[in-house]
Amino acid sequence: MNPISYAYGTNHFTRDVLLQDVLRHFWPAYPEHESELVRFGAYVGREVYETVYHVDHDAPPILIHHDLDGRRIDRVRLSPAHRQVLQELAAINRPPYEGGSWHHHFSFGYLIGDPGLYCILTITNQVAYAIHKYAPEFSAWKDALLSGQAFGATWMTESQGGSDLGANRTTARRDGSVWRLTGDKYFASGAGLTDYAITTARPEGAPAGPKGLALFLLPRLNRDGELNFHVRRLKDKSATRAVPSGEAELMDSEAYLIGEARLGIYYTLENLTVSRLANAIGAMGIAQKALLEVLGRVTRRTSFGRLLQDHPLIRRDLADFHVRQAGGLALTFQAIDAFDHAWSDRPPYTPAYHHARFLTHLVKTRTADHAAHLTALAMELFGGLGFLEEYGVARWHREALITPIWEGPSNIQALDFLETVLKQKAHERFLETVVVPLEGVGQAEARQAAKAAQAALEQLAALPKEQAEWHAKHTLRLIADAAQAAALYRLAETAGERYEKFAQLYIRHFIQHEEYPDWVLSDPEVWGVGLDAARSDS
Repeated sequence: MNPISYAYGTNHFTRDVLLQDVLRHFWPAYPEHESELVRFGAYVGREVYETVYHVDHDAPPILIHHDLDGRRIDRVRLSPAHRQVLQELAAINRPPYEGGSWHHHFSFGYLIGDPGLYCILTITNQVAYAIHKYAPEFSAWKDALLSGQAFGATWMTESQGGSDLGANRTTARRDGSVWRLTGDKYFASGAGLTDYAITTARPEGAPAGPKGLALFLLPRLNRDGELNFHVRRLKDKSATRAVPSGEAELMDSEAYLIGEARLGIYYTLENLTVSRLANAIGAMGIAQKALLEVLGRVTRRTSFGRLLQDHPLIRRDLADFHVRQAGGLALTFQAIDAFDHAWSDRPPYTPAYHHARFLTHLVKTRTADHAAHLTALAMELFGGLGFLEEYGVARWHREALITPIWEGPSNIQALDFLETVLKQKAHERFLETVVVPLEGVGQAEARQAAKAAQAALEQLAALPKEQAEWHAKHTLRLIADAAQAAALYRLAETAGERYEKFAQLYIRHFIQHEEYPDWVLSDPEVWGVGLDAARSDS
């Protein structure tokens, strides 16, 4: 891939100064795992990077409905390279369940970057999560998922409802020791690959709406070893081709109740918190892949008699890249750290869990914005070559465009964020732990960001419901921006002045809505992050 990619063959961990500083700050056990991440960075920079390009361009999963003997199997055929990489990556899901932390898992997910590949691993993780917390009697299935012997999936979406889970029509009927599910799951990621899925269904007699849904564990094969559901077809997607997504038909399919039926919607939303964190870290991972390609370009390409990196406008764009990347990555790991401290909670949950969920809505929304913007910018910085699919950069923009949609688009994030404010009062802890320290930084920009965040939250909490919904998305993004600035100031305490500069620039650009100041032009600590490594790899 060297002729078509600057990032291929490089170590994606050692090249990432921001990631190392963020992990050193938010993950206490980071020093124990640094050498492991160095090895992993080399692996994703070569084998994984080439495999995901190959799958996207040449070898997407293919659905096989019948075997040679005419039996219905509904299984996908993967390229050998794709299957091997999935097997070797299976272990990234193990740390949280084996005495480690979520920082560890999400570090791997970020370095993988490719959302299709990481989606398979994430939905497998989500099934393991549900079993681990609420259905330990199926621990043998969890072990198979964590070892790479089996794959999982989360099938919630139905055609008539989409994000409106309360509109789901799949029914559940008790039949002795099992339940029988009947219905269609319209956007079933992992279709044809899945061995065990978790899915929502409404037990007979349960009320309408989301609170009537229970969560079930659905195996691919029933107790007689026969196919337990059908995959109608795979979707033709513009990206994320490494994960087969299709339509699943449940026809009296055998399933097992997870936990208590009346708590199904809580288990489902808790599981969504895991995938929303994965979406956020994946979005920043996608943006980082595009940045690695850009750094290779600007250190090699000459225009108007100078290297691209020496032009003021290119430096301005590089500064924008690094400010967004640093802010998004810092806040995402702050949210991961909060979740890591609260994930043992169960319904009705503690304020610590609601705080983690509050942060998750912020990072899920804003990192998707960053990824979509930065990957488009990367294409522009390559010029015409950036629009050609044969090279390594164009695909990352296609991949980034799923991140605002997956796990609930920005409107859904805004409504769920609003619920944490109005029902759980999670903003009160946010004001105490994020906004008050921001006020104490002692800089005018920080005080303004803190003041804007506090005023916006207090106004939102006081509005009637419909007006609150109208303003919720704008407020969410403002709060996310203030939180990213606060995370950067916090990071500066351990990682140095660069992050204080990033915080000031973030506030100026995203909260004060002003252009980056031109002093950045002569400050390579801001715009030049990673350029030395890019030059040495050329």
